[in-house]
Amino acid sequence: MAAAESEIVVRRRSELRTMQIVLAWADTFSGNPQDDPRFRRKASKGGPRLVRLGGDGTPKVQDLALLELAVARCESLFSTRRAIADGLDLRHRLPELWQAVSDLRVEMWVARKIAMMCRKLDADQVKLVDAALAEAADEPPTVLLQIAEAKIIEADLEAHEERVRKAKQHKGVWIRHTEPGDAVDDEAGEPGTGMIFARLDEGDLSALDAVVEELANKLAENAETTTDAGGCALGIDHFRAEALAMLADPKAVLDFFAATDPQPEDEPPAPTAERPMPDKARIYAHIDAEVLLGMVNGVARVEGLGPRLLSQLRDLLSHHQVFLTPVVDLNAGRSTKAYEHPTKVKLRSELRTGGEVFPHSSTRINHAGRSPDHDHPTPFDVHGPPGQTGDHNDAPLTRQAHRAKTHLGYSVLQLGPDKWLWGTPHGLYRLVTTKGTTMLGSLEAQFIRGTAIDVTGFNAA
Repeated sequence: MAAAESEIVVRRRSELRTMQIVLAWADTFSGNPQDDPRFRRKASKGGPRLVRLGGDGTPKVQDLALLELAVARCESLFSTRRAIADGLDLRHRLPELWQAVSDLRVEMWVARKIAMMCRKLDADQVKLVDAALAEAADEPPTVLLQIAEAKIIEADLEAHEERVRKAKQHKGVWIRHTEPGDAVDDEAGEPGTGMIFARLDEGDLSALDAVVEELANKLAENAETTTDAGGCALGIDHFRAEALAMLADPKAVLDFFAATDPQPEDEPPAPTAERPMPDKARIYAHIDAEVLLGMVNGVARVEGLGPRLLSQLRDLLSHHQVFLTPVVDLNAGRSTKAYEHPTKVKLRSELRTGGEVFPHSSTRINHAGRSPDHDHPTPFDVHGPPGQTGDHNDAPLTRQAHRAKTHLGYSVLQLGPDKWLWGTPHGLYRLVTTKGTTMLGSLEAQFIRGTAIDVTGFNAA
């Protein structure tokens, strides 16, 4: 465990050193070649020229100097240009993120991808992204990328509105028809099946997904067999495909739902045309009140979809098959004497954390899918006092992480509604908050554990 942990530091330090060498080369050849007597007369005849590889605000570099660096790095000129562009952007446009990389807190590949994503922003706009990332440096890579995406959109709303407008002009449904050889090709071919691809408005897509999911579950429940010819279980994807195909005949779908959900005996069956289609699309949108009121620019985060403009959110919520869930107060806290966490506690914990609270986990909570397990960091004692279950003692976990915590001797101390101190079976320590995971030494962990305060007062909110 110690070797695996230390190797991460070694690798990050090596990648940082590699980028520092690239930047040193760029700095060496950032001067104007016209100032060098060797190139003054050759500049107009193919000699070295200054080019800007990074975004707005980064220094230029002599183009011909890049080739020798590419040779030294054993890579193409394109790869070297991209590395220099990313490095210059990080150092000059995203200094807070660059500092986090220098402190070995953020993976280099994540920082480089964010630098590339920000390249079209000007020097002032990119500051908004950098400030947000500075507060989230300990988050897992997927969360950092999601934050960067949202802030890039927020920094230039007009540009993103144009992207959305263009995307809506390219809606459609495409079906891949079979080609010669598909019927006998065991690797690339798909004998007896076909593929369909569609690009729809998000509201329509959410509604379609809800209908397909409910119809698929009904088909699975009422299927004569749930195994294929080889005896393997048919997964839900199989029944989703059957459900989508069944939608080609709306009357058959309505008749199927009527047959599987019969009317009470004292009520006459409703005409087929009046039988409602399933309507279970549910979304969760997170948005600042000032943004919602138009006081400041910003975007909403829609779970399962990502950052969205207010205009997109309005289109999504105006869809007749999407309904609103009341606002949940994440500052509230409740407890109960029962073992099972109440639904409201689960929902607050899931919305407060956004994902499972196992160290370094990037698993986000998808309210459209399976709910996570809700573990008691302080084990529930059937003979203990009331109030053991609540916001103060709740850790959303995936089933596998929950099993590991239960059976392998992990220690977990909840320090607040959004903070957990973890210890692994072999002595690694991590502090998990809603802002990410921090590596701790054993002495740091002991100090935090020794100075921890009782958080049961949170229940009084």
